[in-house]
Amino acid sequence: MKKSLMEQQLDSFSCEARLQALGKIVKSKPAFPKTRELVNMHFHSFFSYNSEGWTPSRIALESRKSGLFAAGVIEFDVIDGLQEFQVAGEILKLRISVGVETRSYFARFAAVDIDSPGEPGVNYVIAAGFSKPLREGSAQSVKLAYFRKRAADRNIALVGRINSKVSSIAVDYVKDVLPLTPSGNATERHIITAYIDKAEKVCTDKKELVKFWSEILGKPDAEISDLINKRPALEEVVRSKFAKKGGFGYVQPTQESFPPVSEFYRWAKECGTIPMEAWLDGTSGGECNTSEYLEATIAEGAQALNIIPDRNWNIKDPTAKALKVRKLREVVETADRMGMPIIIGTEMNKGGQPVFDDLTVPELCDFKNVFVKGAKIVVGHSTIARFADYTYSGTDAESDFGKDVCGKNNFFASVGALPPLDVKKSAKLKSMGQQKAFSEIVESARKSAWTV
Repeated sequence: MKKSLMEQQLDSFSCEARLQALGKIVKSKPAFPKTRELVNMHFHSFFSYNSEGWTPSRIALESRKSGLFAAGVIEFDVIDGLQEFQVAGEILKLRISVGVETRSYFARFAAVDIDSPGEPGVNYVIAAGFSKPLREGSAQSVKLAYFRKRAADRNIALVGRINSKVSSIAVDYVKDVLPLTPSGNATERHIITAYIDKAEKVCTDKKELVKFWSEILGKPDAEISDLINKRPALEEVVRSKFAKKGGFGYVQPTQESFPPVSEFYRWAKECGTIPMEAWLDGTSGGECNTSEYLEATIAEGAQALNIIPDRNWNIKDPTAKALKVRKLREVVETADRMGMPIIIGTEMNKGGQPVFDDLTVPELCDFKNVFVKGAKIVVGHSTIARFADYTYSGTDAESDFGKDVCGKNNFFASVGALPPLDVKKSAKLKSMGQQKAFSEIVESARKSAWTV
């Protein structure tokens, strides 16, 4: 389907063009639905990889069109969309948060998988709730650049290994992969896209393309022909063959491949964000003992948990589904009891993932309040950190609440429950200065309504 001019602008690599398009859309006074208790606090935008190519502005618009209570962007190794998403949230009156995700090494679980299948000790971690860009040259900015460089080095090595196996469609990382991203932050999925694009250029007709992929992937022509017509499915098959464990481009990571988990969590805290553990499905050697696993992450510095529910209940095999739903309940109840806020999302970095989780389904409805409260906490932190430099993991909150995690969670949730900021309220809070803004936000939270 051909995109409208406005949609093309929302997908532009120019932030100015995207925000201009968003402003025009809002000025046309679209009939947005009433906000519901639905959240997606883990979108990937095109700054890391979105299967639909959505920009931060587009994610904000689609979230508003879906009636989401709040939306969060979490990117791999960058916060390039932070200010855009903040502005888009104000334009659309949408509660927002922004975070960074990367992979770390968890030495305690060096002998078992955690949440990266087939890769013992490798652990996904998140810094949630950035409130402002990192100052250029700061220790925090340098560390983020370090995380990003390590990811880029792994990508370049991966491309080299793949090229040696499929020389006829060899790609150049700089010329073929990086242009697929708006800020040079390529992921494994961008690499796979580049190879599939190159194959289409080399194989000039479909019959030739089918033959090529049939030989490379070891699948019958009929299956390949069907996959070519379903690009997201083809991407997953090629990714498995090229880059995942057992594929010809894969190498087993070592402890030196990723930063230690405690190093990342210290950095997240120094950035004024919430150090957050990512949970897969509870079936791995690292995650299977829920209490031990969560206690270990807390000991390393984690203060919250991220879950992608769709992959824990939306499963065809009834036996696998029963197990994963049981583990989901176990981790939610355990984390909640420990005072760890839980945020959820769908990522949207793979074809077919929904814009938001349906919290009315039987498998998720019991957890709706926990998930919505987690979103409120991260939004509340993002808001008060932005205008008053008061953070969930900071020394001021630690002094105010001590070991009263429940009280701290309730406070930040009360801020996150406030109506979404708009452009005028944001400007007023910014003009007040941090001390007065803090008082105004606290008073507003007490009254459950903005006083500015």
